[in-house]
Amino acid sequence: MKYSIYTIGCQMNVYDSEKLASILNSCGFDRTDDMDKADVVVCNTCSIRHKAEEKAYSFLGRFARIKKKKPHLITVMAGCVAQQEGEKAFERVPHLDIVLGTRAFERFSRHIRAIQSGSSRIADIEDSAMIYESLPDSECFEGNQVSKFVTIMQGCENFCTYCVVPYVRGRERSRKPEHIIEEIRLLADSGVKEVTLLGQNVNSYGRKEGGISFSELLKKINDIAGILRIRFATSHPKDLSMDLMHAVRDCEKVCNHLHLPVQSGSDVILKKMNRGYTRQYYLNKIDELKEQCPDISLSTDIIVGFPSETMADFNDTMDLIRKVEFDSIFAFAYSNRSSAPAAKFPDQVGEKEKLDRLNLLLQLQEGFTEKKNKAQIGKTLEVLVEGKSSKKHDGFVPLEKNMEQMTGRTVSNKIVHFPSARVNIGDVVRIRIEEAYPHSLWGYPEFD
Repeated sequence: MKYSIYTIGCQMNVYDSEKLASILNSCGFDRTDDMDKADVVVCNTCSIRHKAEEKAYSFLGRFARIKKKKPHLITVMAGCVAQQEGEKAFERVPHLDIVLGTRAFERFSRHIRAIQSGSSRIADIEDSAMIYESLPDSECFEGNQVSKFVTIMQGCENFCTYCVVPYVRGRERSRKPEHIIEEIRLLADSGVKEVTLLGQNVNSYGRKEGGISFSELLKKINDIAGILRIRFATSHPKDLSMDLMHAVRDCEKVCNHLHLPVQSGSDVILKKMNRGYTRQYYLNKIDELKEQCPDISLSTDIIVGFPSETMADFNDTMDLIRKVEFDSIFAFAYSNRSSAPAAKFPDQVGEKEKLDRLNLLLQLQEGFTEKKNKAQIGKTLEVLVEGKSSKKHDGFVPLEKNMEQMTGRTVSNKIVHFPSARVNIGDVVRIRIEEAYPHSLWGYPEFD
């Protein structure tokens, strides 16, 4: 019996999919990438934007025809859309067997066995007092074997008015530090070199439980043998402490990169978003960061076209981008989510206007990204090799037998492509940067 998992959405969903895979492995299933051969198909869903939700329904809808030919096929909707919709998901996907919410993973194996025994459809969106814990299973790793995600906390307490996370992932809960440490040690033993710690607001890790702080957790992970790099996401600006800045500065394995979502550069919009900080507060945090970590690489999230956003509000966001000069941004046109308060706000911005503003913002940022990348030309950077490169350089001429184009990332999270026949996945190599592109760098290895 085989299973296949289709993952939509954020890094946390990738992590969750590996947990679901581990459960299915323990039930005696083997993984397959061929959906037609699967006896269990799981769609791990995202509800942050409407498009992602529709993508999930479209994917699962395709199995109605297949299930007629293969009645024993078990179809599963997991994740945020499942948590949001519950039994209503059966109305749109009648052939669905299991709707598994974000807090019901520990009961997944029981539901699989029940369906196999003849039970009818099951919807489980009940809460669980504890975060589901399972040890990492290298057989379940998706894609990259060098860098892995580790969720350190679930849920959120911030209730930003555009966001559904508190409603689909619940209130904030932190994992016990000893469980996180054990998981990362096992990952290191399996050959993982880099971990990215995940949470809706990692800055508040352990605060509710009265445990160690996030900066203290980073220091403990910094001591784990075999792990070479530590990243984390996402940091909330209102909780960014000097202790965390010092941890980034002083822990040798913590990467010199911070993703600090601003969402808007307008105080009016930030207040309506319930972000808990002002434009000037954010800019002050950026100044503090640059003082503590002068070469830090910065990225951010921005929502364009939030309800009632005027051109003056939008121009404040553009001005903030000019002031900070981010290395990269993730920008999105505002998407109404029915369970988020902002869906009921007046003065919704038209779709065309949102897209026009988004394009202007992306064009502005492209110049700063290009500037930052060109500044790397001539430098020699340490790159963690992740695998073969899908980007082919026009002037690539193999100089050695078996030379291939490889790819990896710097500590500042810049993608680097390079040719080599002498490196392995997981190696850290020194690359002299020769060319810069909008989203990546190109160089040649320097060997001793």
